[in-house]
Formats: sequence, C-alpha cells, structure tokens
Amino acid sequence: MLSSKSIQRLVTATSITRSSTKASLVIPVEQRRSVHTKDVYVKPGTAHSPTLHFKRKHWNPLYKKERGDRVVKVDLDEDPKDLNELTPQEIRMMMKVRGLHPFRPWNERPINLSCTPSIFEPYVPPEFDGKLSIVSKDGAKQKFEVMGKKGKTYLAVKKITAYDEDFDMKVFVDEAQNIYRKAHQAIADEDEELLHDLVTERAFPIVTHETKNKTIRWQFIESVEAPRAVHARASEVISKDNIFAQITVRLHTKQTLAVYDRFGRLMHGSEVIAKDVLEYVVFEKFISNTNGLWRIHDKIIPDWMPKKPASLRTVRLSLEETAKPPEDEEVQNETASAV
Repeated sequence: MLSSKSIQRLVTATSITRSSTKASLVIPVEQRRSVHTKDVYVKPGTAHSPTLHFKRKHWNPLYKKERGDRVVKVDLDEDPKDLNELTPQEIRMMMKVRGLHPFRPWNERPINLSCTPSIFEPYVPPEFDGKLSIVSKDGAKQKFEVMGKKGKTYLAVKKITAYDEDFDMKVFVDEAQNIYRKAHQAIADEDEELLHDLVTERAFPIVTHETKNKTIRWQFIESVEAPRAVHARASEVISKDNIFAQITVRLHTKQTLAVYDRFGRLMHGSEVIAKDVLEYVVFEKFISNTNGLWRIHDKIIPDWMPKKPASLRTVRLSLEETAKPPEDEEVQNETASAV
C-alpha cells in the first residue's frame, strides 16, 4: 500500500509532465498560419520537445514532371538583334540555343473540290464568228472545222448522260441562258447568297471584282441568235470518283449596261443604248455529286475580239491642278488677245 505522501508526490509529477508536454506542443501564431496540422510530425522517442518537419513534396505523386514544367526559365536577351542583319547560319544557331524550330515556308495552296481551277481544253472560237454567212467561202470553212471537233464533245455528252439520265442538250442551252440572266441580275442587285448558287467558287471573285460602292443597271432585252453548245468536256480530278463536266455555250444577245460610281457619275455604258454581245460562257457541274448544279465557271474571250473601252473614273484634283485653267480657256484667251 502506498502512503498518502507517495500518492501526493506521484500526482504532482504527473501534472508537471502534462503541463510541460502541452507547453512544448504549442506552436507560435506566425508558424501556425503557414503550417498545416498534417505537416507537424512528432519524432518518436521525444515526448517533451517535438521536432517540426515541413513536407516539401506534393500530396499526389502523379504528374510530378508536369508540375515541374510549369516554371520555364527564360534567358532574356539584353541586346535584341534584328533578324534581317543576321546570316542564315547565325539565325539557325540562335534558334537552336532557344530550342525553337526553324521557319517553315508556307507554299501550300487551298484545295476546293466543289469546282475545278481551270477550263478543260478551252474552246477556240473561230475568227469573225457571228459576222460571216454560211453561204460564203469562209463561213462554210468555219462550219466544216466545227463539225470536225465534235468527236470529243459527243463522248463528253455521253459521259454526262451516264450520270444524269435526264440530261438533254437542247433543254440545257435554255437553262444555261436562264442561269446567265439570273447571275447578271444578282451581280446588279448585290445578292451574293444567290450568286453562290449560280457561279462557281473560282468565278465568284472574278464577277464581284470592283463592284463595291458602285451602282449597276443591267437589262436583258432579247436573243439575237438562239443559244447553242459549241464545246463539251468531262474529266477526272484527283481520283476517278470525282468527275467534272464543262460545257461552253455560245450566247449572242442584246442587252444594256450602265455602271455608276459612288458619286452617281456614269463610268461605263448606257441605260438607253442597247448593244449586241457575243460571249462564250463555260458552265460546269460536279456530275459525280447527285446534288450538283450547273454554274457559270468562266468566259472565253478570243484574241480577235475588240477590247472594251476604259471606264471613266472620278479622281480628286490637287490644289495646283484646280488653279490651272482648262486648255480650252487658254486657247480662247490667246485667240482673244490676238484679235
């Protein structure tokens, strides 16, 4: 049996030990904010003075390399150099030090499989077409040459009918003239949405060139001669499954055209005077596609056709040019002074 004095001594020692342990486990406020409770580790065997260990590792060992790559050390060039002043070898070494790939020249061209980039065997119109009579010698010779070139055209039409059983050349020429009229009216009305259904992607930038900020008045009056197909070709593009057909239609019509600039001044043509227009329009269709449409692809302008007159443009004169009198006034002044 323990005496009362020994029991009292034991209780006092236990209370002292508990109080010292609590005091040693107290963490200052500055460290308490920066240290998580899970980061405090008490080393075994040291009950009175625990050792604080701060864990530097991430709790998730995965993606260790990716976390290290978040910080990239970049050497800032204190003296930046102009690439135009360096030789190709110096540029190569500089890019190799920085870990950059060399410049790649971009020479690729975009490919659009909804139309072809050119005309298959362009049709060569006979000279003075529409002016010579069949009864004359030259007119009969032209007729004979046209008949000799119809072999490939016949084979191309036969290939078109293999994909489109309802195709008829006599019906197509009237449809082609209707497409021609709608396309020109869409250009005058600036209806680009409708124009995309009437012309190919190759012809669209050509027909819309220099039409912005201009007023176009176009009118179809009549056909001088019935439209007729003079040339047809069908060819494969890239693969045998992609077959395009092109038909050249001769259109001899009477129409009016007037183009006004943004100030309302007449640049070209007239709304009153009608002119005869002879054109060779190429229509194209993606016959391998069941939803393909006949659209305007290009126009053939022969070398013997006379050039169109240049359009009148409105320009801004400088102060020096406006101060000078016109030439007619100078002549009148000289004549008056001589009298």
